[in-house]
Amino acid sequence: MTNLVTEASPIAYSVCENSDTVNTKNASSDISLSEMSPKDAKFDKMKAASELLSEVLLGTDFDKWSERISSCADILKYYPHIDKETGEFLIKLIEVYFCHCRHCPVCDGRRSLRHMAMFRKSLPKILNDYPKARWVFMTLTVPNVPIDSLRDELKLMNLAWHRFVKRKEFKPVKGWIRKTEVTCEAKRKGYAHPHFHCLLMVSPSWFNTYYTRQSLWSEIWGECMKLDTTPIVDVRAVKGTPDKAAVEVLKAFNYSVKPETLVNNREWMLEYFNQVHYLKFIASGGALKNVFKSTEPETDESLIHVDGESEPSEDEAKVRVAFNWRTHDKQYRRFKKGDSGFAS
Repeated sequence: MTNLVTEASPIAYSVCENSDTVNTKNASSDISLSEMSPKDAKFDKMKAASELLSEVLLGTDFDKWSERISSCADILKYYPHIDKETGEFLIKLIEVYFCHCRHCPVCDGRRSLRHMAMFRKSLPKILNDYPKARWVFMTLTVPNVPIDSLRDELKLMNLAWHRFVKRKEFKPVKGWIRKTEVTCEAKRKGYAHPHFHCLLMVSPSWFNTYYTRQSLWSEIWGECMKLDTTPIVDVRAVKGTPDKAAVEVLKAFNYSVKPETLVNNREWMLEYFNQVHYLKFIASGGALKNVFKSTEPETDESLIHVDGESEPSEDEAKVRVAFNWRTHDKQYRRFKKGDSGFAS
């Protein structure tokens, strides 16, 4: 295995090369994770956001979260292998400690990928049962509210949703996924903008017999929310093949609140954490009700194997190459002392 990897490419050679140089400020001699595996470059962004969030939480009521988030994903371990079809040298994540904190950007990002994988796994059967299904992306908004009223507003939105799905205009919807997102209002300090992002699987009649113009959807949602004003509602058909279109839309479901919103608004963030404690931000119904259902609790393994690929064999898994987080560089770089399974 070692020889195969070493001969695969100059980058692969750095996997097996021995070095005692680790965790130095001048890390140019240690190849970065993003160079070796561009698809994993997002780990740099997520870890940097987690590190910043951890610093902001220090000395607050969420001090314990700070410690957990700070130590999340400090070291990533991969197993190197050669793609049997292309002959390309690849590395695949196999070992990492996650903190499993709800608001940790690293864990939240991996959780989104896990949901995506669960959805992809369910999609073939769904499309087999509903071969003519189309997809619609809908965003439902409400007027902005003070952050200390957010919890009550979210409860009202959930009640309104139950009324909304019972409307006759909603009849062509065969299944739905709903994600709650909260953003911080830019103009007024201490205000929040809660809204629902919804992926709807609809029958073709949605676009003819049951066609409902966007302005009417705004009126319907306003009635369900019992508002005096007409809220903004955005409705658009998702283009592309049914499988690819649905997956692309789900990519918009990444965060309940963007990491930069949290770290740039400390007081707002602390109250947000209090307001959303124990509230569920993702829901599904109809034919899509069970797409995210899992009998297993969230574990490190469930956040590692999120791409639907088969896990490595026992022999393959013995060889692991490590990368550790370099705060100075804001990057993961090769951490050769963390490797295991290589022949001496």
